[in-house]
Order: sequence, then structure tokens, then C-alpha cells
Amino acid sequence: MLKSMEEIKKMLRAVINGQSALKSKLITKINNLENKVDKIDRKIDVVDEKLSKRLDSIGKSVAYLEDDTPTAKDFDELTSRVSTLERKFSTL
Repeated sequence: MLKSMEEIKKMLRAVINGQSALKSKLITKINNLENKVDKIDRKIDVVDEKLSKRLDSIGKSVAYLEDDTPTAKDFDELTSRVSTLERKFSTL
């Protein structure tokens, strides 16, 4: 009976050692994945910052163009001035 008990202990040690090795490998892989996710997060932050700056720049350009465009009133006044000039030149 002692022999079988020793064999059971050896088998139990082998199972425990196998589980410990598996746990160690899993922890290593999880840590590697966490590092990769951290790197991806940093890259996303950099891209987000660059896009935000670019969108701000585009927004400023659009706002400047909008400020520079004539209003309907300006356009009507210009039409009136052109009509006046056309009448003056047609009489010459």
C-alpha cells in the first residue's frame, strides 16, 4: 500500500507542477497582452491628438471663409450697383 501511496503523491505532484507551469505561461501571456494594449492605447491617444489639432485647423479655416463670404444683403446691394452701372453705360 505504501508504494501505491507514493505513486499517488508523484502523480499529484506532476499534476500540481503542470498546473503551476500552465498558470505561469498564462500570466506571461496576459502580461504581454496588457503591454500590447497599453501601446495601442498610447498610439490611439497620439492619433486622437493629431486629428483634434487638424480638425481645429480646418474649423478655423472654415470660420474664416464664412466670415469672408458676402451676405444676402451684400449680394443684393452689389446687384443693385451693377444694374446702376449697366444703365449708365447703356446710355453712353
